[in-house]
Amino acid sequence: MKTSIRDISRITGFSPATVSNALNYKKGVNQQTAEEIFRVARETGYISENAIRKIKLIIFRKNGLIIDDTPFFSALINGFETECRKYGYEMVLCNVDQRKEDYKKQLQATLNETGSAVVVLATEMLDEDLDPFRIAPCPVLVMDGWTDQMDFNAVLINNEDSARMATEYLYQKGHRKIGYIRSSFRIRAFRSRFYGYQSALRKFRLDFDEKNVFTVTPNLNGAYHDMLRYLEKRSSLPTAFFADNDLMALGAMKAFQEKGYRIPEDISIIGFDDLPFSEISNPALTTLKVPNTEMGQLAVRRMVDIIKKKDLINVKIQVCTKFVIRDTVRDLSK
Repeated sequence: MKTSIRDISRITGFSPATVSNALNYKKGVNQQTAEEIFRVARETGYISENAIRKIKLIIFRKNGLIIDDTPFFSALINGFETECRKYGYEMVLCNVDQRKEDYKKQLQATLNETGSAVVVLATEMLDEDLDPFRIAPCPVLVMDGWTDQMDFNAVLINNEDSARMATEYLYQKGHRKIGYIRSSFRIRAFRSRFYGYQSALRKFRLDFDEKNVFTVTPNLNGAYHDMLRYLEKRSSLPTAFFADNDLMALGAMKAFQEKGYRIPEDISIIGFDDLPFSEISNPALTTLKVPNTEMGQLAVRRMVDIIKKKDLINVKIQVCTKFVIRDTVRDLSK
């Protein structure tokens, strides 16, 4: 006989109304209570994971500043789709936007659908945005995001080590005044890159100066205009910059060049992502290449393990970047 809400109520000690509200993501049920109800619902078979045939890729948008203006994610999605086909799962692409009035209803419907597992592209997520996924009735994996509570499987970029490597490269090329082009929208990935930048400065006993941190909008046009405003007020600049991503690096480069600075003769710069047009910029951008296609594939493979092997151990997989040397760093050590 199929488990009922009354059965779950009897086992957990919570009222049928509370059980029903939790399972339908209604307000008024605290997280600890909801987690216990979902645990019992899964163990008793009220929620079944045996018939999973779909893997949903949820594209989460908080403001679209990161997701919407870059081709980075198309390769990741292609890798995800290819791997789903390989393992016989249907891929479903879902877009959820926190700015929409029906965001909560849209998200609940996506998470509650039976026969599905969920991978959420958490690039724009802050920690609190992951709360609805903690009590999801289906397997969940976080991609390009992480939480210190370690309650999710995750596939993400090794951001901190990559940024440290880039900053160390600038030091090895003779740069001692190294600036940082910082995104105004502080997602976890960018915070980790900042830690890597600071770690390299400490390693080489270079002073960290807040004046050398230039905060810009995390897209091409925004970074260009924001950097122009900085340059109108600044006469002295670092000899080199590490930027949170390629779009900010390229936008800043355009502003530098417009104000008469030569790259790399006057200012060196390193980006992050290795977007397709970074290779054809003038000069070509030195950057960190992210294996985005492989990230999508890894996320699917990890989810398949969770579904088929009932693997309940949370695993954090960090993919390493590859340093791509082009033409935007001057060697001052010679």
